[in-house]
Amino acid sequence: MAWKNKSQNLPSKNDNYMQIEEFILAAIEEDVGLGDHSSLLSVPENAQGKAVLLVKEKGIIAGVEVAQKVFATIDKDVHIDIILQDGTSVNKGDIVFVVQGEVRSILKSERLVLNIMQRMSGIATITNEYCQLIKGTKAILLDTRKTTPNMRMLEKAAVKIGGGSNHRFGLYDMIMLKDNHIDFAGGIANAIDKAKRYITDKHLSIKIEIETRSLDNVKEVLAIGGVDRIMFDNFTPEMVKIGVDMVNGQYETEASGNITKANIRLYAETGVDFISVGALTHSVKSLDLSLKAKIE
Repeated sequence: MAWKNKSQNLPSKNDNYMQIEEFILAAIEEDVGLGDHSSLLSVPENAQGKAVLLVKEKGIIAGVEVAQKVFATIDKDVHIDIILQDGTSVNKGDIVFVVQGEVRSILKSERLVLNIMQRMSGIATITNEYCQLIKGTKAILLDTRKTTPNMRMLEKAAVKIGGGSNHRFGLYDMIMLKDNHIDFAGGIANAIDKAKRYITDKHLSIKIEIETRSLDNVKEVLAIGGVDRIMFDNFTPEMVKIGVDMVNGQYETEASGNITKANIRLYAETGVDFISVGALTHSVKSLDLSLKAKIE
């Protein structure tokens, strides 16, 4: 199956994000270096074979499209028969795809494919678990910038595959005035004023989000105005509910900080618009997958 540049989960070639092609080429260079000596010595040149991507635990599969691109980058003649698409719920023993072609190419691709898919599937799985916990509320689950360097594009794609949504991709596509920015700027009023002037001077069309650390901070932001979203950072669910009522729909609202599976439902039921959870990407457990030779 051909690589889809217009995938709903991965950026197209026209996006300003890191290109998937560049990532894969760098990852191959890191892993292969001067050559896959183990395969070169043990597998005859041009030998053909098959392997299956085997699921070893329950979860949500993610990274199938990326795996296709990895195999195609290493060897365009490798063929993949996709059985389960990205976003599919899987159980132990399920087969995601069958790959066939030159054995050396399959083995050269193996670890990179597994590393990517295990990581992405782990993220998609935990994201789906969080989404299920807030189902029926208006809250939208967001990721954060707490990602693995140079893998952010894939990790954020995995969040979408799992049913979540993406927060800003980087420092450039939203102004987020966090506690340190506010403190260094000399307070909330100064920070918002500087942000508004910066957007005007730079002719930017991006949103302003500001972090609040107390209900008094929320009152101050509401008195000043000029933002798009107010974040309630490390608020209890009870405080978030008060904050949401204070904002009263004037701005988007977001809860963040110390939100877990045990308490996310309480936050969602406050009426907050967004809930951001760093754990979706920064401390996720990879899903156990394996690429196994199919000997006929």
